[in-house]
Amino acid sequence: MSFLNKVAFCNRRDMRRFVPFSAGGTQYGWLTHERAAAVLAFPRVFQIESTGVALNSALTTPAARSKAIADIAPALAATGLFPKTRGELYAVRNHWSDKPAFNIDRALNPGFGLRAYGVHANGIVEKRSGPHLWIGTRAKSLLVEPGKLDNMVAGGQPAGLGLMENLIKECGEEAHITPKLARSARPTGVLSYSFESPQGLRCDTLFCYDLVVPPAFKPRASEEISRFELMPLPKVLKLVAGTHRFKFNVTLVIIDFAIRHGFITPDTEPAYERLVAGLHEHPQPIGG
Repeated sequence: MSFLNKVAFCNRRDMRRFVPFSAGGTQYGWLTHERAAAVLAFPRVFQIESTGVALNSALTTPAARSKAIADIAPALAATGLFPKTRGELYAVRNHWSDKPAFNIDRALNPGFGLRAYGVHANGIVEKRSGPHLWIGTRAKSLLVEPGKLDNMVAGGQPAGLGLMENLIKECGEEAHITPKLARSARPTGVLSYSFESPQGLRCDTLFCYDLVVPPAFKPRASEEISRFELMPLPKVLKLVAGTHRFKFNVTLVIIDFAIRHGFITPDTEPAYERLVAGLHEHPQPIGG
């Protein structure tokens, strides 16, 4: 195993299995051929086009599109090709600065291959021996990657919240971090990846933050994170490169951290160029 293996894992896909999914003349996602056939059974909501599948052209507003999809969500789940809804909405857009085209339940997002956003914070303690990271262990009850290692704070981006608002919320919910300390997090960049999963094509964009915490600070466990451990960065990198203990996308955030802080360099990592490029992949074309 290697760092490059972990980046490649998050970018495994065969785009021949997908057709474009559009709304209002703009492509926003990708449907497998099986899911495309399933949604076309609802002609009031979806229509076929020369390039693929689109929302019905009569649905011209974000509110109308959002309601139309929400109304048939139980029927989509009944096909066995889409999961049941989770009650949390994601805003559909190709770039964070775009106005949302519509909202969709988080659970349905991969099935339509739509871009999802999230926030991840590296919890850092600066020591003479070098940076240490607070690493969480995901609760066994979670749907995605239960029991795997995680960043100190991470979460999907709900519709209607700003990025810092969401980071503060996630800091409180997952690690009992005060809003004052959470606001000191420094934005460091954005990562993207896309891979085919049983739920569809995951096209994710992660906004990354570095949150330096006092040496005496200890994050507290929550419903989502069962425990925390403070690890020196070399130990973290050894676990990332040589094991499968971390949640799949957390490995990318930690690799990015190590690159930015000079622990992975062009002189020490033969695949450096491919590694950096792999942290910013997504299938084309997707938006303008």
